[in-house]
Amino acid sequence: MIDQRLQTLLLKNKQKFMIPASLVATVNQSNSLDHAFLVLTKDRYAKIIVVDNENHYCGQISLAMITDQLLETQRINVERLNELIVADVMQTDAPVIKDPTNIEENLHLLIDQSFLPVVDDENYFCGIVTRREVLKAVNYTVHTFGK
Repeated sequence: MIDQRLQTLLLKNKQKFMIPASLVATVNQSNSLDHAFLVLTKDRYAKIIVVDNENHYCGQISLAMITDQLLETQRINVERLNELIVADVMQTDAPVIKDPTNIEENLHLLIDQSFLPVVDDENYFCGIVTRREVLKAVNYTVHTFGK
Protein backbone atom coordinates (compact mmCIF):
# COMPACT_ATOMS: atom_id res chain seq x y z
CA MET A 1 0.00 0.00 0.00
CA ILE A 2 1.25 3.46 -0.91
CA ASP A 3 1.49 6.03 1.88
CA GLN A 4 -1.40 8.52 1.56
CA ARG A 5 0.93 11.54 1.44
CA LEU A 6 2.91 9.98 -1.40
CA GLN A 7 -0.25 9.02 -3.26
CA THR A 8 -1.54 12.59 -3.01
CA LEU A 9 1.66 13.92 -4.58
CA LEU A 10 1.71 11.18 -7.24
CA LEU A 11 -1.83 12.06 -8.26
CA LYS A 12 -1.32 15.82 -8.31
CA ASN A 13 -1.32 15.87 -12.12
CA LYS A 14 -3.50 12.80 -12.64
CA GLN A 15 -5.28 14.40 -15.61
CA LYS A 16 -2.04 13.93 -17.56
CA PHE A 17 -1.79 10.19 -16.85
CA MET A 18 -4.04 9.06 -19.68
CA ILE A 19 -3.38 9.97 -23.28
CA PRO A 20 -6.83 9.96 -24.92
CA ALA A 21 -7.61 7.41 -27.64
CA SER A 22 -7.99 10.19 -30.21
CA LEU A 23 -4.25 10.91 -29.88
CA VAL A 24 -3.07 7.27 -29.92
CA ALA A 25 -2.02 5.46 -33.09
CA THR A 26 -4.15 2.37 -33.70
CA VAL A 27 -4.76 -0.21 -36.39
CA ASN A 28 -7.89 -2.21 -37.08
CA GLN A 29 -7.82 -5.96 -36.50
CA SER A 30 -8.88 -6.49 -40.13
CA ASN A 31 -6.03 -4.40 -41.59
CA SER A 32 -3.33 -6.18 -43.55
CA LEU A 33 0.05 -6.72 -41.92
CA ASP A 34 1.40 -4.46 -44.66
CA HIS A 35 -0.68 -1.56 -43.27
CA ALA A 36 0.35 -2.25 -39.66
CA PHE A 37 4.00 -2.51 -40.73
CA LEU A 38 3.78 0.90 -42.42
CA VAL A 39 2.10 2.55 -39.41
CA LEU A 40 4.64 1.12 -36.97
CA THR A 41 7.59 2.05 -39.18
CA LYS A 42 6.43 5.50 -40.26
CA ASP A 43 5.45 6.61 -36.75
CA ARG A 44 8.44 4.82 -35.18
CA TYR A 45 6.40 2.97 -32.58
CA ALA A 46 7.52 -0.30 -31.07
CA LYS A 47 3.96 -1.48 -30.42
CA ILE A 48 0.50 -0.10 -31.14
CA ILE A 49 -3.11 -0.75 -30.13
CA VAL A 50 -5.43 -2.91 -32.21
CA VAL A 51 -9.16 -2.06 -32.25
CA ASP A 52 -12.27 -3.31 -34.05
CA ASN A 53 -14.66 -1.25 -36.18
CA GLU A 54 -16.45 0.07 -33.08
CA ASN A 55 -13.20 1.06 -31.36
CA HIS A 56 -13.25 -1.82 -28.88
CA TYR A 57 -9.82 -2.86 -27.66
CA CYS A 58 -8.66 -6.13 -29.28
CA GLY A 59 -4.93 -6.33 -28.55
CA GLN A 60 -1.53 -4.98 -29.54
CA ILE A 61 0.87 -5.52 -32.42
CA SER A 62 4.59 -4.84 -32.77
CA LEU A 63 7.19 -4.89 -35.53
CA ALA A 64 8.72 -7.98 -33.93
CA MET A 65 5.40 -9.83 -34.15
CA ILE A 66 5.11 -8.93 -37.83
CA THR A 67 8.69 -9.77 -38.81
CA ASP A 68 8.40 -13.10 -37.01
CA GLN A 69 5.63 -14.02 -39.47
CA LEU A 70 7.87 -13.18 -42.44
CA LEU A 71 10.76 -15.42 -41.50
CA GLU A 72 11.12 -18.69 -43.34
CA THR A 73 13.95 -21.21 -43.15
CA GLN A 74 16.22 -19.50 -45.66
CA ARG A 75 14.56 -16.23 -46.59
CA ILE A 76 12.17 -13.46 -45.63
CA ASN A 77 8.79 -13.85 -47.31
CA VAL A 78 7.47 -10.29 -47.68
CA GLU A 79 4.42 -11.52 -49.61
CA ARG A 80 3.02 -12.63 -46.24
CA LEU A 81 2.48 -8.94 -45.41
CA ASN A 82 -0.54 -8.99 -47.73
CA GLU A 83 -1.62 -12.55 -46.96
CA LEU A 84 -2.14 -12.07 -43.22
CA ILE A 85 -4.20 -9.57 -41.27
CA VAL A 86 -3.48 -7.94 -37.92
CA ALA A 87 -5.86 -10.33 -36.08
CA ASP A 88 -3.69 -13.28 -37.20
CA VAL A 89 -0.64 -11.92 -35.41
CA MET A 90 -1.67 -9.55 -32.58
CA GLN A 91 -1.07 -10.14 -28.89
CA THR A 92 -4.33 -10.50 -26.96
CA ASP A 93 -3.10 -11.21 -23.44
CA ALA A 94 -1.43 -7.90 -22.54
CA PRO A 95 -2.83 -6.29 -19.39
CA VAL A 96 -5.49 -3.58 -19.66
CA ILE A 97 -6.76 -1.20 -16.99
CA LYS A 98 -10.01 0.62 -16.30
CA ASP A 99 -8.77 3.27 -13.87
CA PRO A 100 -5.87 5.38 -15.16
CA THR A 101 -5.39 6.87 -11.68
CA ASN A 102 -4.93 3.60 -9.79
CA ILE A 103 -1.29 4.39 -9.21
CA GLU A 104 -0.45 1.22 -7.30
CA GLU A 105 -1.80 -1.13 -10.00
CA ASN A 106 -0.28 0.96 -12.78
CA LEU A 107 3.17 0.99 -11.17
CA HIS A 108 3.13 -2.81 -10.88
CA LEU A 109 2.00 -3.33 -14.47
CA LEU A 110 4.30 -0.71 -15.98
CA ILE A 111 7.36 -2.61 -14.78
CA ASP A 112 6.90 -4.96 -17.74
CA GLN A 113 4.89 -2.74 -20.13
CA SER A 114 5.74 0.60 -21.71
CA PHE A 115 2.07 1.54 -21.80
CA LEU A 116 -1.26 0.29 -20.50
CA PRO A 117 -4.44 0.42 -22.58
CA VAL A 118 -7.40 1.96 -20.74
CA VAL A 119 -10.82 0.45 -21.49
CA ASP A 120 -14.30 1.00 -20.13
CA ASP A 121 -16.78 -1.65 -18.94
CA GLU A 122 -17.75 -2.48 -22.54
CA ASN A 123 -14.06 -2.83 -23.56
CA TYR A 124 -14.21 0.45 -25.51
CA PHE A 125 -10.69 1.81 -26.02
CA CYS A 126 -10.36 5.07 -24.03
CA GLY A 127 -6.60 5.77 -24.18
CA ILE A 128 -3.27 4.72 -22.72
CA VAL A 129 -1.27 5.31 -19.57
CA THR A 130 2.42 5.45 -20.41
CA ARG A 131 5.38 4.55 -18.26
CA ARG A 132 6.79 7.98 -19.14
CA GLU A 133 3.85 9.91 -17.65
CA VAL A 134 3.82 7.82 -14.48
CA LEU A 135 7.60 8.25 -14.10
CA LYS A 136 7.13 12.01 -14.40
CA ALA A 137 4.75 11.82 -11.42
CA VAL A 138 7.23 9.67 -9.49
CA ASN A 139 10.04 12.13 -10.31
CA TYR A 140 7.92 15.07 -9.12
CA THR A 141 7.00 13.20 -5.94
CA VAL A 142 10.51 12.21 -4.91
CA HIS A 143 11.74 15.75 -5.49
CA THR A 144 8.82 17.39 -3.67
CA PHE A 145 8.06 15.02 -0.81
CA GLY A 146 10.19 16.64 1.89
CA LYS A 147 9.12 20.19 1.09
